Amino acid sequence: MKSIEMQLKQLQGPLSLRLNLDGQLYLYFSGTAYLGIPQNEDFRNWYVQGLKKYGLNNGTSRGNNIQQGIYDEAEAYAASYFGAPAALITSSGYMAAQLAVKSFSTYGRVLYAPQTHPALWQNGQPDVSFPDFAAWAKNTVSQINQSHQKHWVLISNSLNNLFPELYDFSFLQKLLPDKEIVLIVDDAHGIGILNGGRGILNLIQAPAQVRVVVVASMAKALGVDAGIILAGADIIAQLKQRNEFLGASPPAAAGLYAFMQAGNLYQEALGRLHENMAYFGSQLDRSNWLFVADYPVYFSRDEALYQHLLKNKVLISSFPYPDQDGPVLNRVVMSSMASRTSIDQLLEAINND
Repeated sequence: MKSIEMQLKQLQGPLSLRLNLDGQLYLYFSGTAYLGIPQNEDFRNWYVQGLKKYGLNNGTSRGNNIQQGIYDEAEAYAASYFGAPAALITSSGYMAAQLAVKSFSTYGRVLYAPQTHPALWQNGQPDVSFPDFAAWAKNTVSQINQSHQKHWVLISNSLNNLFPELYDFSFLQKLLPDKEIVLIVDDAHGIGILNGGRGILNLIQAPAQVRVVVVASMAKALGVDAGIILAGADIIAQLKQRNEFLGASPPAAAGLYAFMQAGNLYQEALGRLHENMAYFGSQLDRSNWLFVADYPVYFSRDEALYQHLLKNKVLISSFPYPDQDGPVLNRVVMSSMASRTSIDQLLEAINND
């Protein structure tokens, strides 16, 4: 018989609220499908309709002389849905991030915030000496305002999903108006969740001299294997002329078709997620847990929690950080899939000594 650890690395079915391991059902509170879209029957029906309408995939590039019209349509829809002037859709969040970073890497001096996702890196992990985002933001204001350099590129996540924290970008208001700045923000864990599902873009109150570029994977909350860039129309037009965009195959059209039909599904799922978060968070002892309102990740200060919950047939996110020799990070990830009964089972397991 395979160990539980081996079975978890060789699952033969979809990730869902309950996973069957050797005939035993385990509750699943991990992953990034915050809105439960992969298990949403209505969404899957839309996806099947998309398959019938557009086929399995599109292996041609966006620079090809023959195109399916849904890509331009999906980008226009996404821009409207997320409240952006314009949008660009790629095959993955990694490609979206790399496209944006490479495009602006020579624009000016580049400053990385702490904990930026590897998809945003240029030549290996950036050297960031600040312990947290707030310290980095304060130093960034001083460094830019006191420098003779005019052009800057700031690169950051929208939040810290490991030790849950929503980043405060109000420091941008303190930058001198003669500086010209591009801010690239990875919102992979916020899009579909924050700001009523619209993500971080319209929460960043940037002054006129700061151009904001939001990149994200659509594969997490939104349930679509694709990446997206949200920015001003001039920036999107510029990015669409780059060889990385023109030469790459786009995501499957069926997923984008489902995405365009799913506005109400996303909102309904987000409503359920907020109910689940409110209930679960109200039952936790904050001396043992770190979490923030309206974000569905709960960090436990108990390194033994994973093994304890495993014995109670509950699976949570658990891995060493920042490397294999680091302390274990145990996090409960809430989703719209969870029922009140399953949350009560989770709470009982947490409190079961």
